[in-house]
Amino acid sequence: MSNTTTLTGDSSIADWLADPAGDAILTEMLAQGGQTPDVFKPVRRLAIKRLVKLSRGSFTQEMLDDLVRRAAAGDVPAGATTTAAPVAAERAAGNAVPLREWTERLDQGRFTGQTVIVTGAGSGIGRATASRIAREGGRVIAVDVSQERLDEFAAEHAAADVVPLVADITDDAGVARIVEAAGDTIDALANIAGIMDDMTPIGEVTDAVWQRVFRVNVDGTMKLMRAVIPAMLAQGGGSIVNTASEAALRGSAAGVAYTASKHAVVGLTKSSAFMYGPSGIRVNAVAPGPTITNIEATFASPLGAERVQAAMTILPDAAEAEALAASITFLLSDDGVNVNGIVLASDGGWSAA
Repeated sequence: MSNTTTLTGDSSIADWLADPAGDAILTEMLAQGGQTPDVFKPVRRLAIKRLVKLSRGSFTQEMLDDLVRRAAAGDVPAGATTTAAPVAAERAAGNAVPLREWTERLDQGRFTGQTVIVTGAGSGIGRATASRIAREGGRVIAVDVSQERLDEFAAEHAAADVVPLVADITDDAGVARIVEAAGDTIDALANIAGIMDDMTPIGEVTDAVWQRVFRVNVDGTMKLMRAVIPAMLAQGGGSIVNTASEAALRGSAAGVAYTASKHAVVGLTKSSAFMYGPSGIRVNAVAPGPTITNIEATFASPLGAERVQAAMTILPDAAEAEALAASITFLLSDDGVNVNGIVLASDGGWSAA
């Protein structure tokens, strides 16, 4: 068996799976970890080299180099099975033209001289947002509950103005320390920290799940908004971006606790935008669709699993966290000067389905 295309790190995962040699080599690699090529479904449009960063160490540059070498040499495992033919047929039936790959493009200096609080900065969307603000010149108060993740983030941005802070946004003392670390001027707040529920419907949800989800997603969001408003009023303006979700726009994206909590985030956003807009404070929300983060869905309810998984059949491909950071930083920055009180669906078109 030999490869029919030239596979490189820039080739998409879909191209690797559509190639007989590439598919066989990837299948063997995944099988060693008890996985199948189905694991790539949400990210199949990405260049395979993106996995080096996204996997956070489980797929290294050395492993990628070895895959490319083996594919070029036609070094296919003996007796390997392949799904390349159906994958190739699926691609031909869908979109034979390779899709353009989005590349992050920084706006140098967009946040220069500004102090921005970012919660959930240790991973996922929060980390990507904090990173972009730091690389665009901002002073970032990077908040997370994990010291280890914050230390890693700070090390990656050693040349930037990053203040890592371990704090719980549901704790009044923690919120006070966040505001104290920011100082007298707080130009923007990105409320990104959040947790998922266990997909249970109202007839099965426990008090513990309901209260935990609301404590983080709603109480924590509210507490930080409330805490930064005085500084923003005193300085004549500011920008707040809350993280809603597709679950804030529909009932089929999660369980009742998470869905209700994200609807509440929209209420916090719109009420605050109305109240404080005349004072120069813009308050908006971003509603992410499927995103590659460390937040995983668990299904504690057979009914919840059946209903939500059926709705997920129309999901678009998952986006990288950096794509959500692009939406969030637009609203946070002065580029969003005339935008107030909106819920921006950054979901690959899921909300249009």
